[in-house]
Amino acid sequence: MREFLAELDRGGELAHVDKEVSTRFEAAAVASRLDGKPLLFEKIKEAGGYRVATGVCGTRALLARALGIDEGQLLPRILDSIENPKPFRVVDGAPCQEVVEDQVDLRKIPILTHCEKDGGPYVTAGIAVAHDKEYGYNASFHRLMLLGRDRVAARILPRHLDEFVRRGNRTVGIAIGNSPAFLFASAVSCEIGKSELEIANALKEMSFTRCGTNDSLVPADCELVLEGVVTDELVDEGPFPDIVNAYDIVRKQRVIVIKRVTHRKDPIYQAILPGGVEHRFLMGTPREATMFREVSRVCECVDVRLTAGGSSWLHAVVKIRKRREEDAKNAIDAAFRGHPSLKQAVVVDEDIDVEDPDDVEWAIATRTQMDRDLSLRPGELGSSLDPSADQVTRKTCKVGVDATIQLGAPKGGFVKAKIPMRDEIRLEDYLR
Repeated sequence: MREFLAELDRGGELAHVDKEVSTRFEAAAVASRLDGKPLLFEKIKEAGGYRVATGVCGTRALLARALGIDEGQLLPRILDSIENPKPFRVVDGAPCQEVVEDQVDLRKIPILTHCEKDGGPYVTAGIAVAHDKEYGYNASFHRLMLLGRDRVAARILPRHLDEFVRRGNRTVGIAIGNSPAFLFASAVSCEIGKSELEIANALKEMSFTRCGTNDSLVPADCELVLEGVVTDELVDEGPFPDIVNAYDIVRKQRVIVIKRVTHRKDPIYQAILPGGVEHRFLMGTPREATMFREVSRVCECVDVRLTAGGSSWLHAVVKIRKRREEDAKNAIDAAFRGHPSLKQAVVVDEDIDVEDPDDVEWAIATRTQMDRDLSLRPGELGSSLDPSADQVTRKTCKVGVDATIQLGAPKGGFVKAKIPMRDEIRLEDYLR
């Protein structure tokens, strides 16, 4: 992360906040006003010696730049890294272990309190790495609510880390202040036993180091590491806003006891604004890749985008090159397979801009007859992050919209008129 921030700074793309700010609401307020822009807070009122970075990996352009590729290569690169993970190096003497603190006091770390009804200060960019003898290493994001000097409550969904814990793997290394490659790889959902560490290394070569109190590995060049043990103690976790920027419900969650803290000599704490651009990008974009893969299995997929209006989680636009009349319906089915939390899928032709909501709505308005092209799917499992879904069963009604031109229909009535010279003229030649 530090290296990437320096690169952005050289290009004038990193905003600096030199005024001293508080971890309680103030830092989050400034970050929200600059949402989507890389930002570095130089002075933190409650945590001398720390700086705070936000917005490090908030856009496709930022991730592509960090990986050294063009934006158009992003989805293929992501899919390749998932399908062809790369073994990594383990090193000693890592920068993240320059300072070792066995007398743990998490209150010295600038953990932010973001929103008015938050259950407490929250670590939002922490990536927990755990190890299982059969399945290897797993890395995943988990929000952490500060409980005290050495305790946090972790939101652990019934996924891979939960399975690791149930299999007796209780120790974790929680890395904070990570490179865009590791941030993104840790947000990927893949089958258990496929290592996010190797996916990250396939995205961009990196090294890992072993924690001092357990067998977990963490990125050697991360900023801060919390070495902990997952306990059976359950506490109320929350409230806290999730990706849809509405408060998630309070749940009983496990306590992690932190045994050791290590960090660089001049650490930069990393925060992700809940419900902000970076949160939506990191959580949603890996699902675009899995939807692209599934749709490509049934027809020619051109692009996939989770929409900003759907919080980059619940609504998707799928662009296809239609060859057969059933392609759009098959693409809808595949999109839901590729992202089970998806609530609405709109399939469009290759001339529609998936990032332009007006263009997508135009396709629906001019190419769709709802009695023919709308498919409702009541009673399906959806996302717990959708406040309108049943919060116990997660049941919801999903919808698919075929906004493609019917094959054989005269194309003239479905194509936007073009004005010659529009893109070539220079307006300054015509205006005073």
